[in-house]
Formats: sequence, structure tokens, C-alpha cells
Amino acid sequence: MSRILSIAQPFPKFSVSAVISLEPGKEFATLSNENINGKWAVFFFWPLDFTFVCPTEIVEFNKSIKQFHDRDAELYGVSTDSQYVHLAWRKHNDDLRNLEIPMLADNKKELSEALGILHPIEKVPLRATFIIDPEGVIRWVAANDLSVGRNVKEVLRVLDALQTDELCPCNWEKGQATLK
Repeated sequence: MSRILSIAQPFPKFSVSAVISLEPGKEFATLSNENINGKWAVFFFWPLDFTFVCPTEIVEFNKSIKQFHDRDAELYGVSTDSQYVHLAWRKHNDDLRNLEIPMLADNKKELSEALGILHPIEKVPLRATFIIDPEGVIRWVAANDLSVGRNVKEVLRVLDALQTDELCPCNWEKGQATLK
């Protein structure tokens, strides 16, 4: 496994198909760095579609989408399954039908490899989360092993802290004093 890209590094160039809708004829779009230029972005990766932990995370991110949008941040979910597998999963999983988050298909594994997040044995993405600033620079990275889901509230807390552009103490939450 290559090294995971980290803080202060540019988010890699990418262009992939994504599922953005269940409406016939409007299911797919190509998304790239152009979609995130000038915006905060959160990319969260999961190992495989049609599994057990993954939909719990995707659903939780989707429930929180308004909170991310209130922070001028876009959410992007990614796995190495194809856009067709993503679409089938959305159609057959009641919890994913009304998903508002694009499901990016990194089926060539180019983005996952560039980020260094492929599991060394399974060759699927770790449960990695990246917060990207409006200049396209990685500002936060977290990666969990395949069996452990992440905490969406922590992603929001870190995004809030990064957006203050101030020093934030341990356990800081939005609305609390920053350090001077």
C-alpha cells in the first residue's frame, strides 16, 4: 500500500462517473476537480456496495447533508464499484433510494490509489474521509479499517474548526471560544 496523502497536499486530479439520481435518463454524471474548485468538499470512501457497515455511514452522511451545505461544503461518497453497481444498490436498498449525495465510481481505482487508501490485502478503499479546502488542498484525513464505521459528527466538528481559521482546543465545538 502506498502512503495515504495527508495534510497540505493537493487533492489528486480525478474524473469519474457518478450516480446522481434515480430519474431515468438522468442517473449519471461525470464529476471531476472542476466540481470542487472554490468550495469546501468532503470525500468519504467505503469498501464495497451491497455490504453492511457502508450503508449505515452513507445514510448518516445523507441525514447530515443540510448541515454540510450550511457550511458551504459538498459531500461526495466514493467506492471502487462501478456506477452501474451504485445504481443497482440505490434501487434495491430502501435507505439509499432518496440519497442526495453523489456516489462516485472509482472502478479503475485511480483516485483510491492516488490517495493511498487501498487496503493492502483486500484492495478496496479503507473507510477514509478527506476534507478539502476551497483551494483543493487536503486539510483533514481520517482512515478506519474495513470493519469500523466513522463518526459523521466528528467530520462536521473538524470542518467547523477548519473553517474558523483559528486555534481550536481539544474537544472544541462550534460556538465555543477559540484560543487567542
